[in-house]
Amino acid sequence: MKPQLIAIDGPVAVGKSSVGSQLARRLGWVFFDSGMVYRAFTWKVLKSGVSPQDEQGLCELANNTRFDFIVMEDSRLSPIVDGEEVSAGLLSPVVEEHVPITSKIPGVRKALVLEQRRLAERGKVVMAGRDISTVVLPWADLKIFLTASTEERARRRHQELLARGDNASLDTVLSELQKRDEMDMNRAVSPLRPADDAVVIDTEGVSLEQVVDRIYALAVKP
Repeated sequence: MKPQLIAIDGPVAVGKSSVGSQLARRLGWVFFDSGMVYRAFTWKVLKSGVSPQDEQGLCELANNTRFDFIVMEDSRLSPIVDGEEVSAGLLSPVVEEHVPITSKIPGVRKALVLEQRRLAERGKVVMAGRDISTVVLPWADLKIFLTASTEERARRRHQELLARGDNASLDTVLSELQKRDEMDMNRAVSPLRPADDAVVIDTEGVSLEQVVDRIYALAVKP
């Protein structure tokens, strides 16, 4: 039986979203970047006035937020928060700054993991994140863990930021990635690590198309 759920994990800026979206289009599935649900929740936190340091308040807010998802033209799923389409604000610097704070709270993660699992029930979903195959969808049919050096990931992220008009220096981007890796790998809840049965793919020096080709072959093989 062909897989119905593909989980793609890996550190920040390793290419999970680019690989996942292209793979989903090739399979005729939908793609969801789990980071978007954390960004969407952070957007609501900032709008609500609840302090990012108020753990109890954040947990209550997470449990009382309604998430829906719509399919965009590129097969990506975009979050709807309490009936409001919020994708335009999810990549803002203020959301970028606060999402590591809100997303590390156990109660918040628990609520948002349930949302991601609810979404996965539709089947034929490629889902990418930093704990998809270990925590969110440990029963996924195919698990992929993408890797690349911190320096290579910083270079990629730097290029993305320049394309958006953000002139952050490469050294600054590298420093922020190193801090984020430290947080992700050492957090008490859902630390970043490959699942025991994941296929690990080093993306350094390999084109996006080659990575997608390899995963596609795994997905459609008899």
